[in-house]
Amino acid sequence: MGLDVGGKRTGVAVSDELGILASPVGYVARGSRDRAEFRDLVARWSISRLVVGLPKSLSGREGPQAAEVRAYADALAKDLGLEIDYWDERLTSTMAERSLIESGARRDRRRNQIDAVAASLILQNYLDAKRGRH
Repeated sequence: MGLDVGGKRTGVAVSDELGILASPVGYVARGSRDRAEFRDLVARWSISRLVVGLPKSLSGREGPQAAEVRAYADALAKDLGLEIDYWDERLTSTMAERSLIESGARRDRRRNQIDAVAASLILQNYLDAKRGRH
């Protein structure tokens, strides 16, 4: 399951059983119920690993936002009993928005989909790189 962790919500994507194609699922609002929602998603999609987008600067350095994402995602993975990998998420939100614009999605619809599409880009990049190593 790929995650694009934000301050208010986390975009969610899943891969097919073969680990070839990532698909956007939606988002989970951050707050008191997010762990329960993630548990439901893990059960529904038979998730065994989290791939979390790590925000880095264009130079590749991690800043305060990356530390916040790591803290949240590490705690989430521990609560869910899942392994976790981090993946560079530079420019994924920009690419996600561009993709939605090109597909003709209206602005109000884009706002509700951008996090999930960004999560699917993070997960797809991870899957492609992993497949390329084997």
